[in-house]
Amino acid sequence: MTTDDTRCAKKSRGRPKVFDREAALDKAMTLFWQHGYEATSLADLVAATGAKAPTLYAEFTNKEGLFRAVLDRYISRFAARHEAQLFCEEKRVEDALEDYFTAVATCFTSKDTPAGCFMINTSATLAASSEEIAHTVKSRHAMQEETLCRFLQQRQQRGEIPAQCDPQKLAQYLSCILQGMSISAPGGCQPGKTADYHANHLAPVA
Repeated sequence: MTTDDTRCAKKSRGRPKVFDREAALDKAMTLFWQHGYEATSLADLVAATGAKAPTLYAEFTNKEGLFRAVLDRYISRFAARHEAQLFCEEKRVEDALEDYFTAVATCFTSKDTPAGCFMINTSATLAASSEEIAHTVKSRHAMQEETLCRFLQQRQQRGEIPAQCDPQKLAQYLSCILQGMSISAPGGCQPGKTADYHANHLAPVA
């Protein structure tokens, strides 16, 4: 083989494919969201992400590490966006809550993602051996209730919520509604109907 042939051969091989971390996390997220943590195998994740097993191990250490990264990705992509609907100073308290619940309902019923809440779906069938993952999901899920409580406390301080209302208990109540929305989402519940449902239950807040 001549020198020119060698150069052409090297050019044809091209550069190694670069690992796209965010794309891999999004594909893994869909898999975990749809099947749950336990039912999703490493082989499934390799097939879905298109990455080789050694690449996933090098990036995330193991399946648990990948799931934790996916959970962070979910929060940044969806949860943070939903919370932005709450903490808009120009909105009335009832409008902020309605926009928040509508955004969550839209996410739960979107055709672009599996139905329901990612955290609820992935933790529903966790085995006893996955105690650390269960604790992580529970902690992250508790952040949602804490966010609602913080919002309600701020609005109560501004006089928009009656002083006799307990923000903590109210936040727990709203979290229960969100869980109900997640459970009903696989049945094809429409965002508009869900919004109407929760609006009727938020009357005491305003």
